[in-house]
Order: sequence, then C-alpha cells, then structure tokens
Amino acid sequence: MQYLGVITGPNKKSTSPAFQQAAIDALDLGLTYERWATEPSGLATRITGLRAPSVLGANVTTPHKETVMPLLDELDGLVKRVGAVNTIINRDSRLFGYNTDVEGFLRALREDGGFDSRGKHVAVAGAGGAARAVVVALSEAGAASITVLNRTPPRARRLIDDLRPYAGRTALEAFDASPESWAKVAARVELLVNCTSLGSAGPNEDRSAVPADVIRPEMLVYDLVYRPTETRLLRDSGSRGARTLGGLPMLVYQGAASFKIWTGRDAPIDVMMSAAREALGVD
Repeated sequence: MQYLGVITGPNKKSTSPAFQQAAIDALDLGLTYERWATEPSGLATRITGLRAPSVLGANVTTPHKETVMPLLDELDGLVKRVGAVNTIINRDSRLFGYNTDVEGFLRALREDGGFDSRGKHVAVAGAGGAARAVVVALSEAGAASITVLNRTPPRARRLIDDLRPYAGRTALEAFDASPESWAKVAARVELLVNCTSLGSAGPNEDRSAVPADVIRPEMLVYDLVYRPTETRLLRDSGSRGARTLGGLPMLVYQGAASFKIWTGRDAPIDVMMSAAREALGVD
C-alpha cells in the first residue's frame, strides 16, 4: 500500500482527503489519502517520514507552506517565485516541492468565472501566502495592474517589492485597507480577489475584507474562502449586482494538479467536485 496525505496544522480541517480519495478510487489506483495533522515543531519529522518507499507524496496547507521549503531537496521554479509549497512528491527518497495554487486559481478564474485577466485591472485583499500566489498568477496571465490592499501596509509593500521582478509588464502597487483606499482602488478594477481568511467558517464568518459600498456591478468578485461556500463578501457582491466566484473550484483544481504530479493521470474533476461538495454539505 502506498500513501498520500495532506499536512495540516493541528486544528485545521481539510476537504482534501474526501475529494482526493474519491479520485483515487474512481481510477482504481490502490492508494490511501490521509490527513496528517502536524504541529510546527513536528514538521521536520513529518517530512522525513515522506521519504519512506510507502509514501508517494503530500499536499501542504497553512501554516506549513513556507516553513516546509528548506526541508525539501528540490523546488520548482514557480515555488521560488511564490515562496510557498503546497505539493510534495517523493522520488526515490528525494522530495520535490511544487505549487499548484497558481494553476488552480487561474483555471477557476477562466473556466468558472469566465474571466480573461489579460489587460485587466485587479484589486487583491490580503498580503499573505495566498495573495502572493494570486499576484504571481495574475502577472503571468498578463493583468495590466494589481493593487494589494492590507491592514498592515508594510506587509503589502514587502509583497510588492518581492514580486515586482517577476511581474513583467504588470504594474504592482500597495495600499492600506482603509475605506478611502478601497473606494479609490475599486473604482477602476474589473476583478476583486479576497485572499484573507475573513469570511471563513468560525468567529469571522460574518465579516468581509471589502467594504460593501465599493463593489460595482461591472466587477467579478472572487473569494478564495470555500467554507462556507457563500461568504459575506459574496452575498454583499451579489446584492450589488456583481458576478461572484467562490473558492471551491480553485480548491479542487489545485488538488487535481497535485494528483497529476503524483500519478501522471488526469484527475476526474467531476468526481472530485462532487465529493468536495458533499464533504462541505453543499447540494
């Protein structure tokens, strides 16, 4: 028996075991996919365990996406730009790190959002690891400009400074996340992406990173949060006539890209999506 798993924080839930195992079973691959809850202090030991012949690889979620990097043998070029790993494969006891969040984000934007980023102006809420992946993705897709808004402005500026060498012709700028800044930036963007955890199931579920009154009908509002599937931001956006896209398609598509890395097989997207929706209690 060979194993795959998702390395999560000790108290972090994950939908990945449900839809990855469903895909494995659909293709009769004989693999077992598990959740591996891991304290930060135990990450090095967990990664050492991935070198065993019985382990094919793993997904990685926060808070380990960045701290896992120096524990691996080789990193894909995209990982170095994004600064985070979400997929590991074991090749003869050598561990290779990849990032499939960029692919998952763009595929969902294109296929489910019907949005072509080339030449568009974008606002991004947040300046963490998810925002880094989104800025890299949109730059590679040819966005005209990307503005990052964050409650801690120096963090947003650091993100922009780090990624500007990889941005090509995409203009990057940073603002504080004040209502005034949002009003200024939102007036000229076609795409707004939430990369913060605000709106996730839990104490912050009824909060939004974006003031509702800046949302325009001409926008697509893309919230990377997938639990719940309809966040406060998406409700606000829908009520103001904007098109919306939740985080579930990105979750499944990044998982499908990981599946291809591990198995060499195209993932059964319909099976994965159905299993993910069932796990989240979505009709």
